[in-house]
Formats: sequence, structure tokens, C-alpha cells
Amino acid sequence: MTTRTTPPAGAPVWADLWTSDVERARSFYGELFGWEAEEPNPEFGGYFQFHYQGSPIAGGMGDMPDVPAQNVWTTYFHTNDIDRVANATSDNGGIPLFEPMAVADLGKQFQFTDPQGGGAGVWEPGTFSGFATIGEPNTPSWFELHTRDHASATAFYANVFGWDYDKVSDVDEFRYWMVKDPTGGEGLAGLMDNHNDLPEGAPAYWQIYWEVADVDATVTTALANGAAVTHPAEDTPYGRLAVLSDPMGAAFSLRTSPV
Repeated sequence: MTTRTTPPAGAPVWADLWTSDVERARSFYGELFGWEAEEPNPEFGGYFQFHYQGSPIAGGMGDMPDVPAQNVWTTYFHTNDIDRVANATSDNGGIPLFEPMAVADLGKQFQFTDPQGGGAGVWEPGTFSGFATIGEPNTPSWFELHTRDHASATAFYANVFGWDYDKVSDVDEFRYWMVKDPTGGEGLAGLMDNHNDLPEGAPAYWQIYWEVADVDATVTTALANGAAVTHPAEDTPYGRLAVLSDPMGAAFSLRTSPV
């Protein structure tokens, strides 16, 4: 478990859900993780936060006035200079989805797709730093990019966020690089080479793992509440993992970390 007071540069600091059914999402994730959902805030376009044990853990919102929700979770990465990151995104072949924008005094946000089509966000904190706890049941556990072009992806994110990597494995059969924590802690995220698995032309994507005490029990609860299993639970060297989609189709993953 890690409790953060100041997020490391480039670390995942927030995640939010863009859902086509706000009320069902609020109920589903409440049943699954014991999260409490705030009421949607009209001042912020209906945005709301999920809390766990009194601490903000994730955000959510529904359809925009002219854009229907895509039923997707988005990972946000920390920066102290969002304008520099936005410029670096464009300079390195990424596509900004909107310009950096202030969210009251909470901070500034920016979203983009990387050159392989993977969507992500950036957060420059003001009064709000993001989630404070990771690796504890019902909190974020791990963040992972899946891409067909690993070399381009690792170069892009290094240029945008200044990431350095530990090469966990670097052979064609299994290529996985971990983002180093500049403060010397555990890795911040992983980048997986999926050129053998993703279909030609399939976009890259960021995958969020939520820590749970018991993956199998959580899968059972999810299924009972309308979820679908994309990848059944299995034991790996990195813990017991499963991949699901919520009742609206948003993908998410579960993890029980190795002891």
C-alpha cells in the first residue's frame, strides 16, 4: 500500500468514468467496491466523485450536451506544468482533445490521444491532488498501456512526461517496461507490447486495475450486477487478475496483489 502526500512527477493521480448511465454506474461501483458516490455537480457539467472510506478515489460523468458518453475509464497523469505537457504532446505526434483548462481552483486538466490512439489525461493540481491511496483493497492498484507499437509508445511518453523505464522483459515474446518512480519508490505504470495480440489497426489503450481482497468473489458480485467477464480470473506472477466490463461496457480490471 502507498499513501501519497505529493504525487511523483508523471504518476497516475486520478481516474474517471465517462458513462452512458450515471445512476447505474453509481450503484454498480458502490456494490462492487463499497464506494460512495457524490451527487452530480451541475457547476461541473454533472461531474461527481466516488469516495472510499471518506477519501476521493475516482470521478464520473454522463453524456455531454452534444457528445454521448463512450463508456470508458480515463487515467490522468500528474504534472506541475500542464502547458509544457500539452505542447510536448502535439510536438510528439499526440492529438489534444481540448486545450488545458482550469477546473475552478481544483487544478487544470488536459486530455489527448497518443500516436497509437491510446487516450489519457493530465492533471496539474491546485487544491486537489487526486487519489491519495493506492494498492489497498478498493483503491487503484496498477495502470498499464497496451500497444502494438511499443518502441514508439515508450518514446512518446518519455518525451511528454520525462519517463525513464525499467525493462522487466525486452524480447519479442514478452516485452514489458515499467515506468520508474523518480522518488525511488515502486514503479508508476507499465507499458506492454501487444503486437502479437492486438488486431492490426486496433488502438492502444490504458488499462486500470483496481485492488480487491478477493478477485473471484468480486467477479461474482460484478456478474450479479450486470457486468461481463472479458478475461477470466487467473494467477500470474503479479497477482490474481481478471478483466471485466461494467453494465454499460466500460472496461476495467481487478487485481489481488501477491503477498
